[in-house]
Amino acid sequence: MATVSVCIRTSPALIGRCCPPRRPDSHKGDYGRVLIVAGAEGFTGAPVLAARAALRAGAGLIFTAVPRAVYPIVAGKLDAPMALPLPDDGAGKLSLAALPALLARLESADACLLGPGLGRSAELDQLTAKLVEACRCPLILDADGINAVAAHRDILRGAACPIVLTPHEGEFRRLWPHPETSRLDGVLALARDTGAVVLRKGHETLITDGRRTYVNRTGNAGMATGGSGDALAGILLALLGQGVPPLEAAATAAFLHGRAGDLAARTRGQYGLAPGDLIEALPRLLP
Repeated sequence: MATVSVCIRTSPALIGRCCPPRRPDSHKGDYGRVLIVAGAEGFTGAPVLAARAALRAGAGLIFTAVPRAVYPIVAGKLDAPMALPLPDDGAGKLSLAALPALLARLESADACLLGPGLGRSAELDQLTAKLVEACRCPLILDADGINAVAAHRDILRGAACPIVLTPHEGEFRRLWPHPETSRLDGVLALARDTGAVVLRKGHETLITDGRRTYVNRTGNAGMATGGSGDALAGILLALLGQGVPPLEAAATAAFLHGRAGDLAARTRGQYGLAPGDLIEALPRLLP
């Protein structure tokens, strides 16, 4: 039987509620200390795009934890966000030996993003599970962060922190390999099963906590390119780090991401649109 649910359409009003004008006497510590755990050999663009998007979406302090093997590349592409070199497994991916440093960073983090360009390995699966268990701030699982927990969703049900999942269709199928009567029914079922906020990407992005649901229709086909999801994750991270509740943060991030892509497409066109273009369009949408 289909689930009856009313979807709220995202709108500019979300920006007004979730991104208020800043106080004249504020400082960087007022706008969130956020941690990005991402990147691997061959996937150095993901942490860079996420960090740049978080910066443009207003994050105060951004720490980007990457495997030591790719640290020089990532650090060379970032200026305001700080890059942190952590132990790798000899194959360019983070190793379990990175856990103590990550746990120490999590203690002072206001939000964490785990997964873009992370790669897959048995050690990364263990590392992800331990970080989910230890985390107390809002945690975004994106890309390989999702893949690492797809086979054992019970990790998510037992988490002591708010979790936001940001799957594209392929990742969603790994998380929820069950028949569904509609995309809406599927995303509601996953949110209720895990207790997470789920942002199901697509032509119409669905965002739900299992009770309230938003649908986002901003964006265009030019955004169907590698790196676009990393930018979305960075925007969401910045909002969570600034204290926006997870469901509202996810809905606002989806709206901002798509609207920035629409602005960028007006000058770049859809064929030539790159993730960096929409990131640079973000300030035009924010106070």
